[in-house]
Amino acid sequence: MADDEVNTRARLLAAYDAQLRTDAETPGAIDVTRLGPLRLVTFPGGRGFITYRDLGEANSEAVQRLVPEALSYFESAPRIERVEWKTRAHDHAPGLHEALVANGFIPDDPESIMIGEAVALAIDVPLPLGVTVRRVTEEPDVRAMSGMQDEVFGDPVSEDAANALLARLSLADGMELWVGEAEGQIVTAGRLEPVARSDFAGIWGGATRADWRGRGIYRAVTAARARSAIAGGKTLIHSDSTAYSRPILERSGFIAVSTTTPYHWKR
Repeated sequence: MADDEVNTRARLLAAYDAQLRTDAETPGAIDVTRLGPLRLVTFPGGRGFITYRDLGEANSEAVQRLVPEALSYFESAPRIERVEWKTRAHDHAPGLHEALVANGFIPDDPESIMIGEAVALAIDVPLPLGVTVRRVTEEPDVRAMSGMQDEVFGDPVSEDAANALLARLSLADGMELWVGEAEGQIVTAGRLEPVARSDFAGIWGGATRADWRGRGIYRAVTAARARSAIAGGKTLIHSDSTAYSRPILERSGFIAVSTTTPYHWKR
């Protein structure tokens, strides 16, 4: 890796840690409780979330104590059905994987933390005939979008997930929902999360039906979100990217600054 790329990666990772690992990471939370360095977050729909800026100089013994203490907090809340512990590969967190697994957390696939310039994504993307891209705000559209994402991710269609998106929209906190449509059907979708008091906007929830992949539709939805972020004064875009979406961002000059692995616990 060339020196300039190393320096750019270090600069972007520092901005990520400083600007995004705060309350900016948990928009829409209904409660945030501190446990040492941890932030224990409750979202609508029975979802708990554990995150932190860093674990300081915690050793493996301290980490082994933190994990069951955090889980106990959520276990004592009957409304919480599932919990995600968000880890990052660049953190100092000795023994964290072992402690999470020992307490019933199951690791998901790692995702790349991608960061780049918003203008690099705000390009014109030719669309197949009959395909359109638009922002959605009305309840029927939001429920159709959420249901499509559930299906693509292999989950049961969840009213709770749709209700959580509708609740966020009612807050008018800047979140935007974008879709690509073909033949009257939503075939791709994604969310834009401008981060207040930062240079960043996040692009999340990207999902495309298998038979519509590789046609540029998701890239068009990503470009639309980038243009909206720029209009709102944001200069950087970040995303946790799967193997499907990472190449799209890499082609636009985005850099993988680290990886994140979610660990999931279910009641």
